[in-house]
Amino acid sequence: MIIPKLHYISQGNSLKEHLENIQKACTSGSELVQLRLKNISEKKYLKFAEEAREITAHFQTRLIINDNYKIAKAVKADGVHLGKTDASVTEARKHLYAWQLIGGTANTLQDCKSLLAKEVDYISLGPFRFTTTKENLPSTLGLDGVTAIMEALETKTPIIAVGGITTADVTDILATGISGIAVSEAITKDFNAIRTFNQLLNASVTAEQPYKFE
Repeated sequence: MIIPKLHYISQGNSLKEHLENIQKACTSGSELVQLRLKNISEKKYLKFAEEAREITAHFQTRLIINDNYKIAKAVKADGVHLGKTDASVTEARKHLYAWQLIGGTANTLQDCKSLLAKEVDYISLGPFRFTTTKENLPSTLGLDGVTAIMEALETKTPIIAVGGITTADVTDILATGISGIAVSEAITKDFNAIRTFNQLLNASVTAEQPYKFE
């Protein structure tokens, strides 16, 4: 399965707002969204994941569930994204369907190597710069940090840069060999940014859609 180059990570002041923002991202041409809900019960997470699955299915957008592989399996999402303190990749793979993707979070070269050894489908590498969406952040990598890790890695596994990325950063980030980017804030502020990000990433929005005769 080809991993889209742009990932929208959901944001919102309420659970309802997360879903509204996912809907806006899909309408604006996002090919992949990640539902990222924190500090809520399993039951609530499941309910909102089901609603997110309905929205994304309607737009043929891929859905990744953050943290919870059981919910990713229950709603038949396209995959799960595991943070450094979440369940292990090995554990998640035992439970998921064979076609579901597993992504992992990395901050160092060592993290990347460890995830590659576990055969993740993609790696989110960051934070590129300081971001308010994550607490207790490890040190920011910046362009130099990302470049150094990418040069040392030489892998075919897609590496997605994450953390406070704006449209102004894309060209430089791609020059490091990064496959794509994950964005939360810049898109939530302006969903029209999706079109700009897609153009900069050369991510064709039409390539994924079946051709319809008018």
